Amino acid sequence: MTMTMLTRRTAVLLTCAGLGVATPALAQDKTVKIGVLNDMSSLYADIGGPNSVVAVKMAVEDSGLPAKGWKIDVLSGDHQNKPDVGVNISRQWIDVDKVDAIVDTPTSSVALAVSNLVKDKNAIMINSGGASADISGKACTPNTLSVTYDTYMLATGTGKALTKAGGDSWFFLTADYAFGYALERDTAAVVTASGGKVLGGVKHPLNTSDFSSFLLQAQASKAKVVGLANAGGDTTNAIKQASEFGIVAGGQKLAALLLFINDVHALGLNTAQGLTFTESFYWDMNDNTRTWSKRFQKLSPKGSMPSMTVAGLYSGVLHYLKTLEAMGGNSHDGAKIVVKMKELPTDDVLFGKGTIRIDGRKMLPAYLFEVKKPEESKYPWDYYKLVATIPAEEAARPLSESECPLVKK
Repeated sequence: MTMTMLTRRTAVLLTCAGLGVATPALAQDKTVKIGVLNDMSSLYADIGGPNSVVAVKMAVEDSGLPAKGWKIDVLSGDHQNKPDVGVNISRQWIDVDKVDAIVDTPTSSVALAVSNLVKDKNAIMINSGGASADISGKACTPNTLSVTYDTYMLATGTGKALTKAGGDSWFFLTADYAFGYALERDTAAVVTASGGKVLGGVKHPLNTSDFSSFLLQAQASKAKVVGLANAGGDTTNAIKQASEFGIVAGGQKLAALLLFINDVHALGLNTAQGLTFTESFYWDMNDNTRTWSKRFQKLSPKGSMPSMTVAGLYSGVLHYLKTLEAMGGNSHDGAKIVVKMKELPTDDVLFGKGTIRIDGRKMLPAYLFEVKKPEESKYPWDYYKLVATIPAEEAARPLSESECPLVKK
């Protein structure tokens, strides 16, 4: 045997030995990188922002994985409510920083764009902030989960309740992007199905400061309900200015189709009292939610109670980490991990036991709340009273009506 042949044989043996070592090492890979992508500085920052990072770090701690030798890094990025910025950050995270999961993603236009990238890169997206029902509908992918709420839930809760209560004519003030369109669409469908009529609507720019012309159109419509198909700072500004215009005093009712506890806190009970809205979480629901929320509040940069998207994010990330542990390590195969996340039941102190459907939609009940009057509030952040509970099966669009390509008809 020549020296050349020996060299080649040795090289082959070394390569095979290397592969033999690498395969089990890969299977036991216990490194995870999670990127929290949201609005850190603008109209949705109070809803999530730095608070979302706190929730994810709490999920990492509560998973128990770091104590078992796992290395879990949490990154954060500000998408500025711009799809191109969100996609660029996500591409950098996945390609360069080797991020496994991108989470939160409020602003539906960003969520939809990032979801497509995540699918192409076979990573994971755990959407808690983006509300468009299309994320688990016609735009669903094998790599994305929606774990907290969507526009179908909001419409089914608030839209149906107000229409049934006599608010049978509507006019919409709608944020001019994907979320606003979806929320108006889904609410209008519920209003019509419940015997009501939509008299009109107007689109407003995202993060606008002046709602006067839009409110005047709503006032002139004579609609019994003015539906605010917006969120965050847009919602609070619209409510404040509606009060100045005497919308409610004139006999019309405001429907905050998406309202967060942070919005109520910013408005104050004098202004927010009587608003009816739908959420999937409230910090003061039971002993478990109270204990966790008070722990969260101590860590929150602003000392606030958690919004439902923050709570949903904690729940979703905790389930992700539990799934990785059940799989024996991180395969870094996003679609494969998501399949397992759908197979395993969810269970945590905030939402209890639940499941995730084939379309990526987590099944959880919704709650119709009303903001308390100032004299009804007994302690800080005591803002809501429960009006009705909507079962999970009613709060989610039926799979029989789904446009998700993963759902077999």
